[in-house]
Amino acid sequence: MNFHREPSHKRWIAEFFFALLLVLVPIQALAVEGDADPDPDAMNSGRVLFLSSYSYAWDTVQLQIEGLKEGIGSNVELDYEFMDTKRVDDAESRRLFTEGLAYRMSKVDPYDVIIVGDDAALRFAMEHENDLFLGVPVIFEGINDEDLANEAEKDPMITGIAERISFEKNVDLARIFYPEATKVVVILDDTITGEALRKSFYAVAEQYPELSFSDISTSRYTTEELKQTIAAIDTDTILLYVVMNEDASGRHYSNDQSVQLLTQVAQVPIFRIVDGDIGDGVLGGNVVSMKLSGQMAAQMANEIIAGKDPAEFDVVRDSPNVYYLDEIVMRKFGLDLSLVPEGTQIVNHTPDFIERYRELVIPGLLVIVAMISIMLLIGIDNLRKSKLAKQLEIEQINLIQANSHDKLTGIRNRAKLEEDIIRYTQKGMLRAAFMIDIDNFKSINDNYGHRVGDDALRQVAVRLHALKNEELIAYRYAGDEFIALLRSWNTDDIHTCAKKCMDIFAEPFDLGSVKLQIGGSVGVAFYESGMDAKTLIGCADQAMYRAKKSGKNRYTIYGNDK
Repeated sequence: MNFHREPSHKRWIAEFFFALLLVLVPIQALAVEGDADPDPDAMNSGRVLFLSSYSYAWDTVQLQIEGLKEGIGSNVELDYEFMDTKRVDDAESRRLFTEGLAYRMSKVDPYDVIIVGDDAALRFAMEHENDLFLGVPVIFEGINDEDLANEAEKDPMITGIAERISFEKNVDLARIFYPEATKVVVILDDTITGEALRKSFYAVAEQYPELSFSDISTSRYTTEELKQTIAAIDTDTILLYVVMNEDASGRHYSNDQSVQLLTQVAQVPIFRIVDGDIGDGVLGGNVVSMKLSGQMAAQMANEIIAGKDPAEFDVVRDSPNVYYLDEIVMRKFGLDLSLVPEGTQIVNHTPDFIERYRELVIPGLLVIVAMISIMLLIGIDNLRKSKLAKQLEIEQINLIQANSHDKLTGIRNRAKLEEDIIRYTQKGMLRAAFMIDIDNFKSINDNYGHRVGDDALRQVAVRLHALKNEELIAYRYAGDEFIALLRSWNTDDIHTCAKKCMDIFAEPFDLGSVKLQIGGSVGVAFYESGMDAKTLIGCADQAMYRAKKSGKNRYTIYGNDK
């Protein structure tokens, strides 16, 4: 929860509580670290692979991983693999992923447990149980296809936590605020996840004969049609948002992008029934906690590593669901805070006067606690420092990962480009660099605004990243310039890849309020022995500028027709 406390206007109050905090924080650490029973699972070493249906960029995946990290034994090594089915899910993608995973697994020590996140990963694990995962226990979590969970449960080597989304609890919650509502509409798409949840949604309709149930499939609406449809929903309708990965315009959405679009046009509060995004404009609701699901799966893995038979576990049918509501959204739509269910976690809460100064009514108790804590400070100081050091290490790891990708487009950034050039050249893997520059990008910003320009950069990055394979990797270099590295020594690939880079500009770009035909110029430079990153990029840059001078919307190879 994001609770924002305002500082006291009286200096003596601030000083008093600052002194108390210095002694109370160690007591809280002692309560957590000193009173807890030793974790027997933490003494068992092992290896666990988390196989996600999606990519790390998907916010629910990040919550799952956060829970896994918190729940896994301290001596257990945790690895990750991402199927990325939200962006690409076809036979060729699955084949490449299977081959890549098989190769990577052949190069590392065997895993003791496989944890799979969401439906596609469970299906994959069941399909490859006898080749990739022979004899390895599988724990699933985040599974919302009940039939799939039932089928998996029959296998003595598979157990886990089913994701039970409660449409009933969310409809009941919405009717507390909108008792006169006559309709329930759910927003989802036609992906595997969307289809499974659509079935669950209509299964509860008979419990509410007085309400009409319908869905908005984003896969069947263009971006503009979707905006108009959402904007037309009135207060007689309960609006639920489940998943929105795509629309009929061919646009793919991250969670943040879908929430941004929906909340900008919706005239009613949006109830969210899946973990994530609450606090960014949606109201919230009764959601499955992906973090808690991850913790539960990690605890199962610990017990299996310690020697427990996976067949001894019953599949958890009631996933950890909690109520989350955003106070800012509630105030925006005039919803009564006193009506929220007991135990609801309020996001973006603004404390009132009583909450701010509640501690003033018990100063005597605080003083006693402070005196006791002073006597315990020395004994727990080392434990506290160890905990802080571990948190700092985790934050540093996360920072390193964040620094390798461009914040706007999500693809690899300039720093990662320079690092990879050095690495690939040392291994003799680098063939060429392609400098891709958007033609007349300044006019896009000038005529349509920087938001449209940013959207154009994101869509160029998406198309360029879609070309990614084992030989071609994309980066954002600077401004409207992108670079792709080729790691193949097949001469024919140079022209093929250059044409592919040009082809990303073939189709018009749907930029929300405007649809534009955007062009691009590409410069190609071959890597020669002894070249550093600056020289290689400079050659590609010169070739790109020759392409622009030659009329734009074409590619030129450095060294040809100087």
